[in-house]
Amino acid sequence: QVQLVESGGGLVQPGGSLRLSCVASGSIFSIYDMGWYRQAPGKQRELVAVITKGGSTNYADSVKGRFAISRDNAEKTVTLQMNSLKPEDTAVYYCNADMIGGPPYGRRVYWGQGTQVTVSS
Repeated sequence: QVQLVESGGGLVQPGGSLRLSCVASGSIFSIYDMGWYRQAPGKQRELVAVITKGGSTNYADSVKGRFAISRDNAEKTVTLQMNSLKPEDTAVYYCNADMIGGPPYGRRVYWGQGTQVTVSS
């Protein structure tokens, strides 16, 4: 059974930093794009950052220059370094990954359970 598990969320003051990690486990053959999404109360889930298998990255305009996504293919992890945090960054953050795994075996996008990030003074 393939799983994605996030960690690193918590409470931080505005201007602070937080590092989120996500680890994929289970019967995984290959991992393609990996990303981070977030969902604030009353809002739709939005893309924060994505990183391809080859390491190319893209960010939402709202986080450019503040967040950095990275991955370790050997460890099957994706990380989101969040700096200069703002109250509007408060949300549940989810990692996802386009993977071949199973059962059932095949390629699909998997989601983590989410980790809460709260930015407040």
